[in-house]
Amino acid sequence: MKKYSKIIFIALAFLGSACTDLELSPKSEAVPDVVFQDPDSYRQFLAKIYAGLSTTGQQGPAGSGDIQGIDEGFSSYIRMLFYAQEFPTETAHVGWNDQTIKDFAFHEWNSDDPFIAGLYYRLFYQVTIANAFLLESTEDKLSSRGFTDDVKKEIETYRTEARFLRALSYWHALDLFRNIPFFTETDLGAEAPEQGTPQEVFDFIESELLAIENALPGPGENQYGRADRAAAWTLLAKLYLNAEVYIGQNRYADCLTYCSKVIDSGVFDLNPVFQHNFNADNHTSPEFIFPVTFDGLRTQGYGGTTFLTHAVVGGDMDKDDYGIDNGWGGVRVTRQFVELFPDVTGEIDSRAIFFTEGQNIDVTVDNVGAFENGYAMPKFTNITSEGDPGSNLGFPDTDFPVFRLADVYLMYAECVVRGAGGDMGTAVEYVNRVRERAYGDDSGNITEAELTEDFLLDERGRELAYECHRRTDRIRFGKFTTEGLWQLKGRADEGVPTPAWRNIYPIPSAEIIANPKLKQNPEY
Repeated sequence: MKKYSKIIFIALAFLGSACTDLELSPKSEAVPDVVFQDPDSYRQFLAKIYAGLSTTGQQGPAGSGDIQGIDEGFSSYIRMLFYAQEFPTETAHVGWNDQTIKDFAFHEWNSDDPFIAGLYYRLFYQVTIANAFLLESTEDKLSSRGFTDDVKKEIETYRTEARFLRALSYWHALDLFRNIPFFTETDLGAEAPEQGTPQEVFDFIESELLAIENALPGPGENQYGRADRAAAWTLLAKLYLNAEVYIGQNRYADCLTYCSKVIDSGVFDLNPVFQHNFNADNHTSPEFIFPVTFDGLRTQGYGGTTFLTHAVVGGDMDKDDYGIDNGWGGVRVTRQFVELFPDVTGEIDSRAIFFTEGQNIDVTVDNVGAFENGYAMPKFTNITSEGDPGSNLGFPDTDFPVFRLADVYLMYAECVVRGAGGDMGTAVEYVNRVRERAYGDDSGNITEAELTEDFLLDERGRELAYECHRRTDRIRFGKFTTEGLWQLKGRADEGVPTPAWRNIYPIPSAEIIANPKLKQNPEY
């Protein structure tokens, strides 16, 4: 478990090269007091924390991975999050034979699963390097290194961003694993971290975001791809939205408050064309609150949107239509997801981005390995809104939207439906804005009577598929394990209920062995 304290030195070694040029190898093994004499090192270190959301190592696309013990392509933050959030639901499955990957769809994962371990260690790698940055950027250390007040002020802004990024990874860890190791910058160097309760971790995330919200740049005022106040507000809204699941407390009114802050800022607007949120030039979208950025030349890797654009293409699909060099023939949807839409052509609801030619709508346990079973959904592409390919056919320019305005609209509506206050007319208006974009007119608009919890779960599926929300949403609505059926669930062709303890993932068995302070999640 000394790896937690050692990561600080690993991260520092990267500062001289890989944070600014992914093609270079680390050049320095310098200790912190030497590295951080240069104020630029703080900016480079912050860049490394952000880069952990998009890249997987120091060379790109492979060769010097951050996470050991797993293929580097599988260690990507977004790719592993997609596996855990989408594959166990009706929105996605994959037929590959990579180790235990089909166990997500079958709801048969266990504590030895290498993909769950890869996700776990990626999350805590992010937490640890954020901790390391915070340890080296305290007021005392900045003063001891002789920095001017202007430099200190700039680095203090970096600290707020590092705290946001740490809170983001802690939120994902809380959501996925619930009972997790909990440590901050003051704990680096300890033999092993203590296990935090869900309440302790929830309270920490909340307190951190409340502490930094006004210190972060205002909505839309930070550099694209970096956290601002609206990103913190949205993360708080997400935390409160799921508080009943995490800690048994109803915090929907607080979620409503922070959704309103984002909406009322007036900075964000729905992208007029839904698909343009997922194209190679989606950095221009007015809808993005916080994205993970990708670039075909500078953030090469086999996770992130490289995975999202390549894995869904196969069969009769023409790779040129999606701006990629080859299809991986893997990810498809189930019949139950298709049936959320009024048709499969996208002519009624533009979010029905299905490729059906040569594809069967059904997938079974026995034929899951064949790409033609299950419709493909090429939602993410490496084609610009003008129809041109991205800068690199192998690695897309397409960014990944962690938070966007449509999600905030739907969260606001859900809180109103759950009795948190707000205005029902406004909630319906927000939902209809989302649907009018999808339908191209008001033909899909709903009434107040139609705005129900069941409707919202379905609407979130239609709007946010493949954006790593579906498992969390289904758990919040009570329809992930014991309720809700779809193909492959429980290793059954039409799906069967699975035990409720699968609402959270196991802590990797190797971690339990290595740290006697940790207890495994129930039933694993």
